[in-house]
Amino acid sequence: MLKLFTSIGSMSTNDNEDPWLAPDKLHHLLFCFSLTLLFSFLATRTRYPFLRRHSILVGSILSLLSGAAKEAADHLGFFQSSGASAKDAVADFIGVLIAYLVLSLASSFWFSGRPDDKGPGQSSMV
Repeated sequence: MLKLFTSIGSMSTNDNEDPWLAPDKLHHLLFCFSLTLLFSFLATRTRYPFLRRHSILVGSILSLLSGAAKEAADHLGFFQSSGASAKDAVADFIGVLIAYLVLSLASSFWFSGRPDDKGPGQSSMV
């Protein structure tokens, strides 16, 4: 475990080996974007009000943890890849950030609470 923390600084940063605009970075971005949406959706379906109330944050944190776990596994050699990459971690973060923004905008739009809108079981007092 100590080996993992001491060698984080030695992640692959050579532009020739790990270009910023590679299909791998798009895969990282889309995977973390999708995980954020999935985990956020699952958090809205739980019976725990705290998780429902903070579903976007829960989805984002779980997705970031998944991306970090994947990078740690790459570094330890569990997958056949070129190893851990700081650029992969940045792509993971960008995917989570985009999903967070999309979910936040959708949530504010969906629950805008216009005065003339009544939810189920609500009636207007005349």
